[in-house]
Formats: sequence, C-alpha cells, structure tokens
Amino acid sequence: MKAAILCVDDEHMILASLRDQLSDHFGDRYLYEFAESAEEAWEIIEEFEEDAVKILITVSDWLMPGTKGDEFLIKLHQRFPKVIKVMLTGQADVSAVERVRNQAELYKYIAKPWQKEKLLQTLEAALDQAH
Repeated sequence: MKAAILCVDDEHMILASLRDQLSDHFGDRYLYEFAESAEEAWEIIEEFEEDAVKILITVSDWLMPGTKGDEFLIKLHQRFPKVIKVMLTGQADVSAVERVRNQAELYKYIAKPWQKEKLLQTLEAALDQAH
C-alpha cells in the first residue's frame, strides 16, 4: 500500500516550501499532496481512498478561508483516527489548538515561520510512530 503526507494551507508559497522540504528529505518514500483548502483536501482524501493510498500525516494551517484547520482536523480524526495530525500556523487561536488536542489527538503544533529541522524531526518521529 502506498503511503502519503497531505499538507493543507491556503498560501501557495507555504505549500511550495513544504513540497521542497519534504521531497528533499524523504525522497520518494511517500506520496505528497497539497491542498489550498479543507474542501480541496477532502477531494484528495477521496481519491486516496479510491486508490488505496494511506495518509500517514496531515499538516494543516489553521487560518484558512472556508473551513478552519481545527474543524478540518477534527473531522479528519473522526473518519481517520490513525492519521497523525500536525498544525502548522502563524495565527493559531489557543482555544482552537486545545480543541484539536482534545478532539483530534493533535500530534504537534508548530508555529510559522517554522524551522526546517524542527519540522522534519517532528515528521520523522511521527512517521516512526505511524509504521
């Protein structure tokens, strides 16, 4: 079964940075998908289900148009409790982070701008747990 890392952020430049950092670090060990909204993320998730791709980690921003990151991660947890959830945001509302911790087993909150090494170490540790 193929395994994937899904990143959700409404800023294209953030997604491009994540794509570069993830592919440079993990190479072709995983599939990488990038969505600019929670709605787009759900479309990718549906395609993954059809293609038998397992999402290991979802990295999501909080402040996005439409569905906020906390709502998205909680719904994701309800459908896929084993997916590891990381919130990467510069605008986090403390109560939203707590809500995701309590209702969706948030693995880690990382503030923007992030340090590449910290992000990659967090994802490495999460992937060790996922396997």
